Formats: sequence, structure tokens, C-alpha cells
Amino acid sequence: MTSREHAKILDFGLAKVTAIPSSVREVGVTAQSTMTLEEHLTSPGTVLGTVAYMSPEQVRAKELDSRTDLFSFGAVLYEMATGSLPFRGESAGVIFKAILDGTPTSAVRLNPDLPAELERIINKCLEKDRNLRYQHSADIRTDLQRLKRDTDTGKSTAINETAVIPRTKPPWKSRPAIAGFAVIFSLLIWVSFSYLHPHKAINSVAVLPFANMTGDPNVEYLSDGITEGVINSLSQLPQLRVMARSTVFHYKGRDSDPQKVGRDLHVGAVLTGTFAQHGDSMRVQTELVNVSNGSQMWGEQYDRKMSDMSTVQQEIAWEISDKLRLRLTSTDKSHLSQQTTRSGEAYDLYLKGRYHWNKRTRVDLQKAIAYFEHAIEKDAHYASAYAGLADCYNRISGYTAIPPTQSFPRAEEMASRALQIDPDLAEGHAALAVVKLYYSWDLLSGGQEARRAIELNPSYATGHHVYARYLSFTSQHRDAIAEIKRAQELDPLSPILYAVAGDIFYRARDYDSAIEQDNKALDLDSNFAAGHLHLGMAYTMKQRYVDAITELRKALELFGDDDDTISLLGYVYAVAGQRAQAQDLLRKLLVTSKQQYVNPLAVAGIYTGLGEKSNALQWLNRGYDERAPLVWLGDPTFDVLRSDPRFQDLVRKIGLPQ
Repeated sequence: MTSREHAKILDFGLAKVTAIPSSVREVGVTAQSTMTLEEHLTSPGTVLGTVAYMSPEQVRAKELDSRTDLFSFGAVLYEMATGSLPFRGESAGVIFKAILDGTPTSAVRLNPDLPAELERIINKCLEKDRNLRYQHSADIRTDLQRLKRDTDTGKSTAINETAVIPRTKPPWKSRPAIAGFAVIFSLLIWVSFSYLHPHKAINSVAVLPFANMTGDPNVEYLSDGITEGVINSLSQLPQLRVMARSTVFHYKGRDSDPQKVGRDLHVGAVLTGTFAQHGDSMRVQTELVNVSNGSQMWGEQYDRKMSDMSTVQQEIAWEISDKLRLRLTSTDKSHLSQQTTRSGEAYDLYLKGRYHWNKRTRVDLQKAIAYFEHAIEKDAHYASAYAGLADCYNRISGYTAIPPTQSFPRAEEMASRALQIDPDLAEGHAALAVVKLYYSWDLLSGGQEARRAIELNPSYATGHHVYARYLSFTSQHRDAIAEIKRAQELDPLSPILYAVAGDIFYRARDYDSAIEQDNKALDLDSNFAAGHLHLGMAYTMKQRYVDAITELRKALELFGDDDDTISLLGYVYAVAGQRAQAQDLLRKLLVTSKQQYVNPLAVAGIYTGLGEKSNALQWLNRGYDERAPLVWLGDPTFDVLRSDPRFQDLVRKIGLPQ
């Protein structure tokens, strides 16, 4: 309390008094008492903690839990109520003995104005046996709230009349001081609930892209890589929901208010950060913001050598898990502590690979492959780099003329190698699931690998995406829709997930819902090619052919000469009665197929629209021989073929539901 009887709320942690302001002397604190207080605070190089506030189990160096904080909380309440420490002595040893064996002087005896109920609360906090102490901060909160209510209504204002020691009241016993004490009670109630209550731990977080303060676009991959690394580390904690990369990168380059971002994404905390490189050193600055009140929960600055960069994301993840008060299992701790590579060069090359991988163009995929391969040259046991290569080879057939028989076996080899090194790498299981589903047609194994990826990383939106595809391919449409919605919750600003949701509804023959999802994808990105493509096909099934052709032309403009888009546009022309345009596109694919690989399903699709079933089935069987992704045979465009025994035999051979 100041001389003006204002309550000053101080940090009761590792600190010590170094001077005595005159205002403090006015309220009766002497130099001698200050010197005594200093002895009771933390001593450098000795016990970690403030001696006078330690719990008995802390003094005995026993295993601690949250109940030790409740004891210290009681010591603070006692000191606030009486102006004196509950356990005192001339040395740390004497204080330790008092904590273990002594009984504090009755709080009411030292301050007769205290309600007896407050003394009971304090005494229960200071129980030496932690099993008899308050077990949860919520219980203290409830008792303090009840005391405040009863005091406000006059039900519990009686003073313990057995304590009748006449004395001059120090300032903390005056009415204004008691009013200040009531304010502090309210604050302590809030602190006890928000800081100690285990059920109020924040369980969701968004990591915004770290701002590149260097001014050099050539190191943009570093700030992106640190952001993605923190996301990946935190995503391995099953009790924490982490927004996916593609959603948070929607805010890249924007001066966004963390509180607003948090509210928009429905998360409890938002991490912001900056990155700056200076020669061979880097500086990473972070801040964790509580979305509910805008307060800073934590902030830290990391100055590291570039070669130590891979450890920074782990340190940040550890700090966040601590500040969010997550209860980590030994497995969680192992995941956070696991170092993927000891080579700074390999890590740098890996970040460059992921940077180009995320651009998803033909040229960038090829660059990503080169960087991942170089990373493996630097560290042959770098599991994440192998998983990166698997991702590239799983996608490259869709961007280039490389046939599946060349790309997918390479993807399987890389995914398997990644899992040999790290069996718990979610990205490796997801990559292997893609191979099993699209190339091997081993639907059961594909589903199992996707589920394993989700088990290892519940916040991995890609894992939920791949598993939703498996469910859709096997006609488990309701479950597939539920799964893709889980992916959307983790990655709500990702256009591809809404387009995939649209495709799942489309395969379930719910075309109105498909159109709704496709439009959401285009609301997020009006130039998203896959959104226009899927919307066009949904319009086709609603016989809105003019709209369908408009959307597919837009998709073809954005994709370029893409076989699958040409095929779908040709199909729509055919069923809309514009056979000449359909045949022109068919001829284009047939000519191209003589020069390079063309997906046989693309040719079969136009033949199907034209009603040439035998030619369509001939190309589908060619797709079987070339290991094309025949899991797409569940597409409604092939419904006219389903009664044909040749089509049924093909479906049976690849394991799809009839």
C-alpha cells in the first residue's frame, strides 16, 4: 500500500528489494525489515525459487504438481492480509524448517479486521500435506467469490471477537485499504482461474507468417520455413488445435491485428514473429497474444547462428506449450525434442525445397526436387527431406508428362525411406497413403496410412484431406464429408479444401452442396483453377451447360493445356450437343498422346460424353495397364458405363465399390 493507500500489484517471483522509497517508509517498513526481506528472497546460485513462498514438497525436492502453486498462492494471501510472511527466519535453513514443521501465527490475530472465512481459506492453502490442501484453483476461486458475495451483502462481516489485541491500525487496515484489498481479491480470483485452472488452458493457436525484416527477398524462404517449422512442431501435440499453413499464410505481408485474426480463426492465441539475417547470424523475435484480452502471454528474442536455425522452431514450440499450460505426455515431449537433422546446410536446403513445393507450379516442383535431393546429400538420414521428395513425385504427373509408372514408384521409395528413419513422421504416412490410393489401388492400406498420419498429427489438415479422399473413393460419403470438414476447421482459408469438399459432394451426387462448396473456394480465390473446374462439373450434372462451359474455359485458361481440364470441357461439349467442339478437343488429346504421356482417363472421358462406349472402355483398360489413377472411376461422368460388364470387371479389379 502506498502513502495514498493505493494498492500496488507486484510480481511475487524472482526479485529483491534494492532501495526503500520514502513512501514505503511512511507506512512503517524500516530498513531493518527490508534487509530481512532480502535474505528471504532467491539467493543467486542456490535454490531456484523464492524461499519464503516455497511449498513443503518443493523444500524436500519432491516431484511437483499444480498444488505447489496453491501453497505459494496461500503464502501471498497471508502476506497481503497481515503484512507479514507466514514463515520467517534469519536464514534460509530456519525458513525451510518453519515451512516443514512450523504453524503460521493466526492471520486474524495479526489483523483482527479479517473475516474468519478468509483465514480458513488461507489455512487450507497452507496445508503441509498437499492431499489435504486445495486440490484445484477453481475451488479457491469459488470460496473467494462466495466470501466476496457474502461480504458485499453484509452476511459475513463479523470479526473474530476472540482476537482483541489493541493496536493502532496500520494503513492496510483502513477502509480505503480494505476496498483496495477487495479489488486485489477480484484480481486474484481472475489470476487463480486463468493462470492455475487446468481446464481453462488455451487449446488452439494460429502462427502468423514471420515477417522478413532483412529486406532481401532471397531469404524469404527462411522466415517462411521457421513459420512452417513451428506449425509442424505444435501440430504434433494432440491437445492443441493449430491452424494450417495455407490458412495463416493468407495473412502474409499484411499488417494484421492478432486479436482480430484470432477471432476470425476462432483460436485462443496468436503467435507473431519477425526474422532478420545479419551475415551468419539471425534474430527471431516472437510474441504470443491472448485473443480474449489482447495481452501478451509471452515474448522472446532468439539470436542464433544460421547453422543453429533448426533448433529455434523447437524452442519456440516448447515455450508456447508451456505458456498455454499444456500437459505434455512423454511422447509429446519426445516429438517436440526430436531434431530432424544436425546439419544446418541440410535444413537450409530443405526449407528452400518446401518454399518451392508450396508454389505448386511445374517449374517450382522441379526446383523443390533438386533442393530436397541436395538436402539428402548433406544428411542421408533426413526423414523430412525424403518425405518432401515423396510429395513432389506424388504430384508431378499432374503437372508434367511423366507417366505414373515413373513418378509413383519413386514417391513410394522416398516415403518408405522417410518412415524407416522416422516411423512417426506424419508427412511420410500421408505421402505413402497417396501412393497406395492413386497408384497401387490398395484402398485398405491407403486408408490405414492416412489414419496413422492423423493419429500422429491431429492438426495435419493434409492427413484429414487424404483420409477424406479414401472415404469418398470407397463410397463412405457421409464420413468423407465429416472428415473434410475437420480439415476445413484446421485450414479454413484454403481454397483447395472447399474444392475437395465440393468434389466429395459431387461424387455423392449432391450437386447443390457441391456448388455451394465450390463457390466458397472461389470466394477465397477467384482465380483458383480447381474451383472453376469442380464448379463446372457440378453445373454439368445440373444440366446448366452454358455455366459449365464458362467455368471450364476459365479453368483451362488458368491451368494451361491440362489434359484433365481439356477432357472435362470436351465431355461437357459432348453432352450439351456441341459434338464438333468435343471432337476437336478429343483429336488434340489423341495427337498429344502420340508425342508424350496423356492420362488415358482424359481420352476415355470425352469418348464417354460422345456415347462411344467401346472406345471409352478401351482407353480405361489402357489406363489399367499404365497404372493411371482409376480410383476416379466413381465420377458421375462414367455412370452411363456402370451397367456394362467390362466396366464392372475393371471396377472389381481395382477394388472400388460396385
